[in-house]
Amino acid sequence: MRIHRLTVSAFGPFAGTEEVDFDRLSGHGLFLLNGATGAGKTSVLDAICFALYGSVPGARQEGKRLRSDHAEPTLEPAVTCEFSAQGRHFEVTRSPAWDKPSARGKNGFTTQQAKTLLREKVGGAWTEKSGRNDEAGAEITALLGMDRDQFTRVVMLPQGDFAAFLRSKATDRLELLQKLFGTQRFEAVEQELVHQAQAARNDVARLNGELDLLASRAWSEASAVGIDTSSAPPPENATARLGWLHAAVAERATALSGVAEEADASSRIKAGQLETEAARTDRHRRLAAAAARKATAEASLALLQDQAARLERHRQAEVLGGHLQAVDSSEAQLRHATGAMESAFTLLRMAAEEDTELSDAGTWTADAPDAAAELSRLRSLLAVVEGRLPDEERLRTLSVRSVALKNRQAELAAEAAELSTLLGSLRTEQAGLSGVLEPLEEAASAAVLHSKEATAAEELLDVVRRYGSAVEAKGLAKERHEEFRGVLLEKKSRWLDLREERLANAAAELAAGLAEGKPCAVCGSLTHPSPAEAAASALGLSQAEEDAHQAVEAAETRLAGLATNLGEASQLVAVLAGQGGNTPEAEAVRAADKARRAAVASQDAADKVAAIRGQLESLEARMAATESARTKAESERAQAASTLSEVLDQMASLDQALAGLRSGHGSLTHRLRSLQDAARTLEKAVDAQVQLEKAKARAADARRQLELALPETGFSSAEEARSQLLPGGEAASLQAEVREGYDEQARIAELFASEDIVLAAKEQAAGIVGDGARLAELREEAEQAEQGAREARLAAGLALRSLESLMAIQRQYEDLAHSGRGPRERAELLTSLAETATGRGDNSYRMSLNSYVLAARLEQVALAASERLVAMSDARYLLQHTDAKAARGAKSGLGLEVVDQWTGHRRDTSTLSGGESFMASLSLALGLADVVQQESGGIQIETLFVDEGFGSLDEQSLEQVMDALEGLRDGGRVVGLVSHVAEMKQRIGTQLQVVKGRNGSTLRISDAVEPP
Repeated sequence: MRIHRLTVSAFGPFAGTEEVDFDRLSGHGLFLLNGATGAGKTSVLDAICFALYGSVPGARQEGKRLRSDHAEPTLEPAVTCEFSAQGRHFEVTRSPAWDKPSARGKNGFTTQQAKTLLREKVGGAWTEKSGRNDEAGAEITALLGMDRDQFTRVVMLPQGDFAAFLRSKATDRLELLQKLFGTQRFEAVEQELVHQAQAARNDVARLNGELDLLASRAWSEASAVGIDTSSAPPPENATARLGWLHAAVAERATALSGVAEEADASSRIKAGQLETEAARTDRHRRLAAAAARKATAEASLALLQDQAARLERHRQAEVLGGHLQAVDSSEAQLRHATGAMESAFTLLRMAAEEDTELSDAGTWTADAPDAAAELSRLRSLLAVVEGRLPDEERLRTLSVRSVALKNRQAELAAEAAELSTLLGSLRTEQAGLSGVLEPLEEAASAAVLHSKEATAAEELLDVVRRYGSAVEAKGLAKERHEEFRGVLLEKKSRWLDLREERLANAAAELAAGLAEGKPCAVCGSLTHPSPAEAAASALGLSQAEEDAHQAVEAAETRLAGLATNLGEASQLVAVLAGQGGNTPEAEAVRAADKARRAAVASQDAADKVAAIRGQLESLEARMAATESARTKAESERAQAASTLSEVLDQMASLDQALAGLRSGHGSLTHRLRSLQDAARTLEKAVDAQVQLEKAKARAADARRQLELALPETGFSSAEEARSQLLPGGEAASLQAEVREGYDEQARIAELFASEDIVLAAKEQAAGIVGDGARLAELREEAEQAEQGAREARLAAGLALRSLESLMAIQRQYEDLAHSGRGPRERAELLTSLAETATGRGDNSYRMSLNSYVLAARLEQVALAASERLVAMSDARYLLQHTDAKAARGAKSGLGLEVVDQWTGHRRDTSTLSGGESFMASLSLALGLADVVQQESGGIQIETLFVDEGFGSLDEQSLEQVMDALEGLRDGGRVVGLVSHVAEMKQRIGTQLQVVKGRNGSTLRISDAVEPP
């Protein structure tokens, strides 16, 4: 991917439109992006990232407004980046969301949404590819083969991040490497294996639970039968235990079935005896009851016949009941209608005396013929008045509105005056704050620089103090080393003296080992004519010499350890001295205190600037809101005056039109209510006349029908028929008594003809009667026999059901046990595999599958980084991946160490000095970029940016780093260095300069040096 052109408008610190021709910078291969602190060097990189991905890197996306605060309010923020990738040429233009000034918007602004335009140059002409934010972002990500995080790590190399990566723990490195190389799929494999292993273990646990449940069920079934379980196999042998329970329950069921059969036979015999005696007793009881019923029926026969005759006369009179009831009802209605009519006309006369609407109706009487006509007239007038009611309601509404408009005029006049006064005071306050802001901005502009200087001074002071301690430790180690070297020389001299003395007495030592008949170790002779004699002290020389030799070796080992300590102390002193540790402590303290005070002062000024700017923004917003409110109040007051005039004209016109219809009433509503009352009174009088005529006609018709029906029923008058009628309840009761009497006579006759009563009468004649005591005795014996048989059957049935359940449980247990072998083996296999993949179990390095893959990637990164670090460090340092086992059981596999080729020692990356750390982190970043580029399908990164960090290098190191960076542009790659180090400005003639000003920053290209 190569960047050709970048255009920014109202973005970050750039108030206007700035354009950068990267093709012009690319002609030199290496260029410098420099500028004062806070000018906007990083904003150039932010603009590139925003154009490609729609967001800026990291925390700057959340804490930074993308639109420039220096830009004109109406200028739209936008970034355009022209680039080529995979042999194709593109241009992307993005605009972030921003607030555009608008008179119609809320608080004077309208939010403009973010927008994107992606175009491709095809055949020399631009073709639009997409205008959607997400669609354009997805296509660019596919073209570059990297997402935003990878792009900012690979194309824009942030030195601070890689210095932290260099010193971080394995867990922190894993997070970054996983993002860059996209190994989440291996982590997903780990999690899937864990899930499958847990699921398999859950299946096995479920199977075991089901087996235990079946065994418990079998024991419960067998226990309910009451078998002796003392000889049962133990619960651990579930299969044998189930077989024993099956046999024991089968034997118990057979025994209980025999007992149940015997009890059933005995119960049947007792039941037969009880049934015979009970039937005889019941027959004699029913015979006695039937005789009593017959005597009672014969005594009440005469009364029954009288009741039947009275009921017959009632039925004849009942034929005329409808006619009699119709006559009574019609006469009652006639009386009611006459009274209602008299009441209605009385009320009408009383109302006519008080109501002006009825005062001209004359004298009202019950036979007044003009009541209906007067009612029709009132209803017509009611319709006219009711139709004009909306006009009167509109008149009331207009009256209320006129009062409200007058009040609103007064309120708006007072509000406009108050807002004018407030606007003047806000302008005065704004002028005062603007005068205070300018001197504070100058002091605050150096806040970031002073903060960095304070941090560097504190770090230097810490190095100086550590350097003093290291020098003291080195002196102590050297003193111990010199002291013990003298001890070693003494011990070595003692050993050499003993060795020389032993050699001098070697003949005596050999003679001491001679024996008669054994060959001499020197000459081989079997005879020893004159062996040398030695003093008794010479015999222990060999052991003394050996002890002295061991003491010398122990002393040499200890001296080597002291030498190692001295070397490490010397190396630490050299490292700290290289980091400035030999600076006088008092000077470092003064410098740290001075830098700290300057940083605090600058930060205070920056805080005050931020506070004042916030106050100014708040004042500007309040002023704009106040001015808008004042204009709105004046406009509303004029509108209220115009509306009030219109309302008053409409009120006068309506009042004149409705005055005649009120007819002396306060309002049309009152007139309407008066008319409604009069109409209701007339309606009642007219209705009463109509109802009276109807009642008279009904009464005459009912009397005529009754006269026609009397001869057919045998009664001479209506009064005679009424005397024979019975009340409804009495007639029904009398009919029920007669029917019940005749029914009882029939039932008694049937009862004495039944077989049981006939048999009982014969037995009574023969002197055979039922015995109550014998019956009670037989009933108790039968109940006891039935209870025993029922208990025996229940016990036998329970045993058989338990036996069937045991057989089913035994089959289920065997089937389940057989089917559980496969899940158990699978659970063991998956558990072992999951523990190995996640760094547990037999995994001695505690390295997960994801870490294992990333370790291979880190090894490639270390090899790629070492190629550049060797050149930068004058062939001294290499970066090497290590999978050494971590301490205290921590996960391993992502370790980094530095190989010092001058000493051959390996050491931790945290021991590098500041300049060495920069070279190592730069090499690591470049190596990581190369490996990620290869992993992304071999995408060519032709434009590369290297961020700040060159200030920590000495002249020779800077020369070596520059040589390495010069090599990056081989093959047409363009490298941009982001720095404000003065020596870098002298070395690199092609520069993209960011110029800071009070009204925003600008960009310009300086290429004083011709391209190579």
